[in-house]
Amino acid sequence: MSLIVAKFGGTSVSDIERIKNAASKIAREVESGHKVVVVVSAMSGVTNKLVEYCSDISPIYDVREYDIVVSSGEQITAGLMAMALQKCGIVARSWLGWQIPIVTDGTHGKARIENIDTDELHNRLNDGEVAVIPGFQGITVQGRVATLGRGGSDTSAVAIAAALKADRCDIYTDVSGVYTADPRIVPAAKKIHKISYEEMLELASLGSKVLQTRSVEMAAKNGVPVQVLSSFDDEVGSARKGTLVTNEVNIMEQELVSGIAHSRDETKITVVGVEDVPGIAARIFEPLAKAAVNVDMIVQNISLDGLTDMTFTVPRNEADLATKTLKENVDLAYQDIVVNDNVSKISVVGIGMKSHAGVANTMFRVLADKSINIQVISTSEIKISVLIEEDYTELAVRSLHVAYGLDA
Repeated sequence: MSLIVAKFGGTSVSDIERIKNAASKIAREVESGHKVVVVVSAMSGVTNKLVEYCSDISPIYDVREYDIVVSSGEQITAGLMAMALQKCGIVARSWLGWQIPIVTDGTHGKARIENIDTDELHNRLNDGEVAVIPGFQGITVQGRVATLGRGGSDTSAVAIAAALKADRCDIYTDVSGVYTADPRIVPAAKKIHKISYEEMLELASLGSKVLQTRSVEMAAKNGVPVQVLSSFDDEVGSARKGTLVTNEVNIMEQELVSGIAHSRDETKITVVGVEDVPGIAARIFEPLAKAAVNVDMIVQNISLDGLTDMTFTVPRNEADLATKTLKENVDLAYQDIVVNDNVSKISVVGIGMKSHAGVANTMFRVLADKSINIQVISTSEIKISVLIEEDYTELAVRSLHVAYGLDA
């Protein structure tokens, strides 16, 4: 008997029939003798509509009230899922985040989970009950509902799995696993059967939409095996037909490159003509950090006449906040701020890169042969990322997929 946390994304619970289908999978797991906790997202499109309602009231709203509104989508799904399980003959009930409770910090809209009380959950699981929990939300110490940010249901599921010491966390979605590239761009992309936390974290942060970055971080920190699989296939999670995200030591064969990721959600910002003096980077990035702007790739140009340019990327939806923060920074003198959102980030990821030379050279040569100009380069031990013009995204991904033998 295993303890399994099963999370269903928005497309997996987008209507009543799909909720019934998800419930039937859980019923099969229970009938096989497993204890199960279900974490659900809002039905597909619901959260977007709720966000739209908030924006229609006011472009600048109270984030505490925003959290009340947008968290209601998952609450609806949780109740419907519990009903569907009961219809299958399973003893089940829904739990809201404050009822468990899932305690978060006070950063509304981007809250982080601080503690989960699992005592009552364990008691109910031992009695044979299935718990259905809305993802994406918790409660602050001040007693206010707080949401974890878009895609936060993945983080909810992994956090609950970690707190319960579950044997596995199954993430049911609309794809059958993690692929070597986006199959919509690369038809020859192949499903990866096992991938390390480290590689999955890079892929998630670099544009792969399969798992939220924070959920992978939490899984790695707590050693939670995470399986990504399709809710539209016949198999349940215990059949192990998806992609297992696990420790590196559990993977026998280490590929040189595991996958090619891309992100079109990037904006390049260049602060032109700042002083080339110690502390200038802190004067630029400290206010951005306080404004919760997520800065990624950073490049400082060669100094000329005591001045330099600082280039960095931010998520496209944070570009306006970033430029506003920079312009309001009275401690920063500059000549201009140049914003370019016609860019795309292309990344090569593979834990095998740790012990192989020439991976970067292959990437640069392939892009050069396709006349694709590299604007910014960023590297780590297991990834190389470049910023290119957005129009060349698909050509770059397909070419690199072939060059690293991932089509084979």
